Order: sequence, then structure tokens, then C-alpha cells
Amino acid sequence: MEQHSVFGIIRNFLFSKTYREFLVFLFFLILSGAFWLMTTLNETFEQELKVPVRIVSIPKNVMLTSDDTDTLRFTVRDKGYVLMSYYTKGIHPLLLPFKNYVSDASNSMLTVSNADLQKLVRQQLSASTTLLGVKADKMVFYYNYGSSKRVPVRWSGRVIPEHLYYISSVAYSNDSITIYAPKEKLDSINVVYTEALNCVNFRDTLTIDCQLRKTEGVKTTPSQVRVTFFTDVLTEESIDGIPVIGINLPKGKTLRTFPAKVKVSFVTGVNTFRSLTPADFTVVADYNEIQRTHSDKCNIYLRKVPHDISRASLNVKEVDYLIEESPKNE
Repeated sequence: MEQHSVFGIIRNFLFSKTYREFLVFLFFLILSGAFWLMTTLNETFEQELKVPVRIVSIPKNVMLTSDDTDTLRFTVRDKGYVLMSYYTKGIHPLLLPFKNYVSDASNSMLTVSNADLQKLVRQQLSASTTLLGVKADKMVFYYNYGSSKRVPVRWSGRVIPEHLYYISSVAYSNDSITIYAPKEKLDSINVVYTEALNCVNFRDTLTIDCQLRKTEGVKTTPSQVRVTFFTDVLTEESIDGIPVIGINLPKGKTLRTFPAKVKVSFVTGVNTFRSLTPADFTVVADYNEIQRTHSDKCNIYLRKVPHDISRASLNVKEVDYLIEESPKNE
């Protein structure tokens, strides 16, 4: 019964005066919309369009070191319906044969002039369309004949772990990459950086897939790398038992210090500290300085420390000493 009553309500509405008035209103709304659209499309507009520009027919011994496709922007004027056709049908890419724009074998770039670009664009425009301008004085594509070299990769940007954490080491999926470029550019590049990274307040190992920073006329292979930042917890530690070594001693003399071994305090990561030994540090006393000062005590210096520690300092700055004659071998 409920189903029949619903159908009845719908049937009564479809045959009602209100529904007929709605259909009339909808008809005139569509008609007025169509008239407005036709009037609008018949007016003249200026519009910016864009089209891909691509180098084709590249010889096998040639390596393009810039992208083989660029985008050209230009401004046109025409009726609205003509401009709409450019959006619906699209504009075909401008294909530039390599041999038509290369000057000689010693050159390293193809240059397409503004006049050539305008000529190529006009070939695809309707006769009624006015080309107002091309937004490029020229387009340049770089190439070489396979010259390349390997250079290291380094990250760039802002990568800061949480307080009390620090970056203990950095690993790359490719620690060096191959670059292709004209000779003058190739000689000037010794390292390639990633795009600027921005990661803060992390504590666990962080892995980022990032693009390499682009340089005009330079092609990188691969074009992206995976960078992994390993973190560690900062801790203040010390290592005792580091021997004091005499330097610049004349032959036949021995320097003894009291104490003979000292302690070094420093800040490093927990995991790094576990691998450190006294042999990783070098503490010295300079015989030449002792001779100059004639003091009862001699200064000692921390000469070598591991690269992944900071704020290293000795527990004492000077010690008692004794210079002895070494026994002569008979």
C-alpha cells in the first residue's frame, strides 16, 4: 500500500500545473544560458596559452644536458569560441629538429630565436587569431658529446633533530653521481647538492627521497637520491688513561710526565662513546716549548680527537715533567 501511495504522489506531481510551470521555467533558463554563452563566445578576448617545445632527431652521439622539453608561453587575441577550441583540441608540441639549430661541433647549446618561436606558433593558430607576443626572447638547450665526470653528493637545507639529539652520520643511496655538461661547466662543478631539505624535531633515523639541485645545462644521473640521517643521544662522557707523548725531542732524550696518563672529557653520542678507546686521542707535550719557558711544569695539548665528538677538554692543562738521557746502545 505504501509503495502504491508513493507512486501516486509522484504521478500526481508530474501531471500537476506546478510541474508544467517548472518545465517552462527550466526551458527558458537553458535558452537564456545558451544565448548568453553564444554572446560571450562571440566577443574578443586576450588569453595566455602554453605549448611544449621539444628537441627531436637527436644524433646518437649527442647527450642533451638540459631537459629535451621546455614550455613556451604566448599571448593571443581572438573570439571566445576560437580560444575555446585551443583548449579543447589542444596545441601540438613544437618539434625542433636538432640539425636545424646546431651551429657547429664546437658549440654546446642550441638557440631558438624569438622570431623562430613566433613562426612555429603561428603555424598552429587560426587565421583569425592575432599572436600578441611570445614570452621568451629565446630558448636555449644545452648538449655535449658524452663528456661526463663523477662528483660527490651532499645534502643541503635545515635538518635539526630534537633537543639532546644530534646527527651522528649521513648515508646516501648514491654517494656520488655522474654529471653531463659542456666542458666549461663540467670543470667548475666539484659537488652536487640536494634541493633544500626542511626537517626538524625528529629523534629516530630519518630517510628522505629528494631531487638533486638543478643547474642550467647540467644533467645528473640519477636525478634523485635517498638520504638517511642517523641520530644519537648526546651525553657528556670522559676517557681516562690517555698517555702524554713528547714531541720535537732531540735524539737521545726522553720526556716523562707526572702523571703519565690523563683524562679527556667531551660530548658525543651514546653509540659513539661505546666504540671509543684511549688510542683515539693524542695528548702531547712540546720539548721546544719546555726549552723556551724553563718552567717547572709543562703544558700539554689535545692534538687529535675523533671527528664525531665535541667540546673535548683535558682534565689538567699542565703536568710535572722530567727529561732523561736515553741509554746508549753499546
